[in-house]
Amino acid sequence: MHDELELLRAANPVPAGEGPWRDRPLDARAERALNRLLHSKRTRRAGRRLVLRAEAAVLALVAVLAFTFSDAGSGPAVAAPVALAPRAGTPVVSLETLARRAEARARAAGAADGPRRGSHLQSWYLSLESGPDAAPPVTVPEERITRWNADGSGSEMVVATDPRHPGRPVIHDDNGHWRTVSDGKVLHHKTYPAGSEARHSGLSARTAPPTDPAALRDHLALLYGGAGGISSTPQLLEALSAFRQEWTPGPRETAAIVRLLAEADGLRPAGAVTDRLGRRGQAYVHDGAEDRHGTGGTANGMRQMVILDPRTGELLGSEVTFTEARPGFGIKAGEVMSYEAWMP
Repeated sequence: MHDELELLRAANPVPAGEGPWRDRPLDARAERALNRLLHSKRTRRAGRRLVLRAEAAVLALVAVLAFTFSDAGSGPAVAAPVALAPRAGTPVVSLETLARRAEARARAAGAADGPRRGSHLQSWYLSLESGPDAAPPVTVPEERITRWNADGSGSEMVVATDPRHPGRPVIHDDNGHWRTVSDGKVLHHKTYPAGSEARHSGLSARTAPPTDPAALRDHLALLYGGAGGISSTPQLLEALSAFRQEWTPGPRETAAIVRLLAEADGLRPAGAVTDRLGRRGQAYVHDGAEDRHGTGGTANGMRQMVILDPRTGELLGSEVTFTEARPGFGIKAGEVMSYEAWMP
C-alpha cells in the first residue's frame, strides 16, 4: 500500500480547481507515476497506450499487468538494459565548455539549418507489475519516427526493434497479451495528406522553438512543463525529452538547450560514455533528492542522465535509473526505468 500511496501523491501535481492549469496535461513524473499506479496488479487491467506525441507532455510508460506470454519460445530480447556507465579516466567536458562549442556552431549555421518538425526516437520503457507474486519487469523496446512537412503532410511509424539484439524477436503488447514479433516489425504506420498537421498535432508541435535560452525556457515551461512550469533541473530534463519527441533542433536551438543545461542546478559531468546506438557522448547526471511528493525534484532513489555530443552539444539520449531497490515492483538498484536515444 505504501508504494501505491506514494505513486498517487506523485500523480497529483496540482489541485483540480487551481486556475487555468486544471485542464493541462500531467507533467512527466506525474504521468509516469499515474501509469505505474493504474497498471499495478490490484487493478487487474491490461491496456496499451500508443502515444505519438501531440499535446501530451511525454510518452506514457508502456505498462501492462496481464503477463500472458504467447509464442515466446524464440528467446526474445526482454531484459532491461544495463545502466550506462561513463568510462573511468576519460576527459570530462564541462557544460560551460560544451555550451561555447554549441554557440560557435550556431553562429556558423546557415538560414536552412533551422529546426525540423518531427522526431526519430529509439526508446526502452519498463512495464511494471506490483505485488508479492509480481512477475519480473519487462522492457518494451520501440523505434518511433514522426515527420511533418511544410504543407502539413506527414507520417507516423512505430517499429518493434532493439538495436542491442539485432535480428532477435522483440516483445510486444498485443491487446493485453505479451507476444513476440520479428525484429523490425511495423506496429503502426500512418500517412497524412497536405493540410493535416493542424488536425493531428498539438500546439507544441506547431510552435517553433526560440533560439534565445531564456525564451526557450519559457517556451518549454508553457508547452511541456505541466501545471507548475519548470522550477527544477529534473523538470527541465523531462521537458526537453518531451520537446525532443516533437522537434529535431538545429544548431541554434541546440546552443540554447546546452546553455540552459549549463545554468541548471545539480547537473554534474560524469565523463565519456558510449550510448546504446554506439555513439560517443558526454554524460551529465542529476541524482534524486528527498522529494517523494512531486514538488519538483527527481524522486528519491532515481537518477537522470542526459547524453550530449561532445563536439556539437546535440542531445543524444536520456536515461532514468533506480539507485534504490523497489521491492514492491521487483526493481533492483541500478536497473533502468527508461531510456531514449534521439536521432536526426
